[in-house]
Amino acid sequence: MFKTNVYKDASDKKIKEIFDFAEGYKTFLGKAKIERQAVKEAVKLAEAKGYKNIDDVKEIKVGDKLYKVNKAKSIVLFKIGSKPLTDGLRILGAHIDSPRLDLKPQPLYEDKGFVLLDTHYYGGIKKYQWVTTPLSIIGVIVKKSGEVIDVNIGENENDPVFGIGDLLIHLASNQMDKTASKVIEGEALDLTFSSMQTKDKKPKEYILDLLKEKYDITEEDFVSAELEVVPQMKPRDYGFDRSMIAGYGHDDKVCAYPSLMALLDSPNLEYTSCVILTDKEEIGSVGATGAHSYFFENSVAELLNKMNDNNYYSLKKTLENSKMLSSDVTGAIDPLYSSASDSNNASNLNYGIAFEKYTGSRGKSGASDATAEYVAYIRKVMDENNIYYQFGELGKVDQGGGGTIAYILAKYNMDVIDAGVPVLNMHAPMEIIAKADLYEAYLAYKAFLKY
Repeated sequence: MFKTNVYKDASDKKIKEIFDFAEGYKTFLGKAKIERQAVKEAVKLAEAKGYKNIDDVKEIKVGDKLYKVNKAKSIVLFKIGSKPLTDGLRILGAHIDSPRLDLKPQPLYEDKGFVLLDTHYYGGIKKYQWVTTPLSIIGVIVKKSGEVIDVNIGENENDPVFGIGDLLIHLASNQMDKTASKVIEGEALDLTFSSMQTKDKKPKEYILDLLKEKYDITEEDFVSAELEVVPQMKPRDYGFDRSMIAGYGHDDKVCAYPSLMALLDSPNLEYTSCVILTDKEEIGSVGATGAHSYFFENSVAELLNKMNDNNYYSLKKTLENSKMLSSDVTGAIDPLYSSASDSNNASNLNYGIAFEKYTGSRGKSGASDATAEYVAYIRKVMDENNIYYQFGELGKVDQGGGGTIAYILAKYNMDVIDAGVPVLNMHAPMEIIAKADLYEAYLAYKAFLKY
């Protein structure tokens, strides 16, 4: 099945399975635009399959299904296998954050009769893609009392939406002479929030009264808020044949969802299997909720402790003996921009899950680079389970590059390779994936957990 179009010999039954699985993913993607939402949805799906919070469990036995949430923004799930933990885990690791705009700690200001919200972009974006696009505001405001106020404006069809203005073409001669990186500056990515006023209140005073009325907050409460600005669009079928999905946040929820479902749908397993859905990958996997955090390591230690193994060496042995798929997307070759890719080493839509032996930039900077032995092992697993798969790189050698969480988990001396779904328009407000690749990723992740 290596480097073969999924639809070449697909039966009607297989095509139906591909399209049916895509519907579940579209629902998840539409409900999980930010990492807090993704964690909530993961918990709902897991609990529906009998998973329990590890904090509520005193002892752990074979067959137990457990999860642990970290600060509402990352999660790890385990299914306990029949082999000892020290024989190693089978790990699927994806991230649930996506490029976006964040509100600054003091975002509100008034100018020319408008109230605007000052933003700071998060992750790698083409800034010009975010203007004149309908946007939603999603996140939380936490008051000094500890009360958490959920905010979600724009996702309901009856909600207002927001946006960032652009200069009309009639007056844009100077703007059009700028390079793409400068045509819209980061400090110009400010959200239009409101424009009304009353006889006795200016626009900012008026909007603060509305915020007090709806959320019982003051301007100072924005300091302790996490409010993310994301594209308002819902996931939609893309193409006349409906073979693709257009949506925001495919990177990396298009790998997070099949990883999660592969674990939830797996029967009894020999090796304890694990899914990590982590935050902050788009800015270097830093912080308490990123992959660099000790959250995952601490969670494995907690498992061992509740299985009456308090030996520190057991933790190291468990991690070192583990095998991992870093479930992250790669760039698909685009016929409009094929010159950016090496056609012999590029990933194609509809050819299945894409493996990358290494990522990184230019001279493999920042890559973990899987061993030849591990790549051979992966090939064997895919072929024995009739999985459609391909190998590729992210663009030509000197074109750029990118990274994943693979190198972070590789520090434990475990085998890791990147494995995910090819994406068009990566990091844009509207990304594109193929339903066939999504489904093959799910099947590949399930097969990996069996070995």
